[in-house]
Amino acid sequence: MAYWQILAVAGVVLVILEMLTPTMFFLNLALACFITAVVAVWTSDWNILVPVWVVASAVFLLFLRPLMTKKDDEKANSTGIGQYIGKKAKVLETVYADGGVIGIFDERWEARATDGKEYKKGSTVTILKHDNLTMYVGKDK
Repeated sequence: MAYWQILAVAGVVLVILEMLTPTMFFLNLALACFITAVVAVWTSDWNILVPVWVVASAVFLLFLRPLMTKKDDEKANSTGIGQYIGKKAKVLETVYADGGVIGIFDERWEARATDGKEYKKGSTVTILKHDNLTMYVGKDK
């Protein structure tokens, strides 16, 4: 088997490994294998192929991986729950420090008062933070 074929097979194996563990790490190594396989078509000297693979891997890992894994805040918060922070919500069931329900965008959310106060049904509160599916609210500003 020629070197370029071995490198191409290694690249495919690394792509499959990337599909099983989506970390955007093995994909960079696979791309380096494919680049090195192209170089291996013209030369079979390991003194050239190994540095080409090392340099290509380093370049892909240092420059391409950060671009592939970069997420802005909205994308990182795939549920979109972060959009509620700072919004005003209507109290549907009295909100205490340990329970209550608010409504926002025609949705019902479990709520807790962050300041220990009680917010009566019908009042307006501001969503200050969230923890999973529980909104923490405070006085309307």
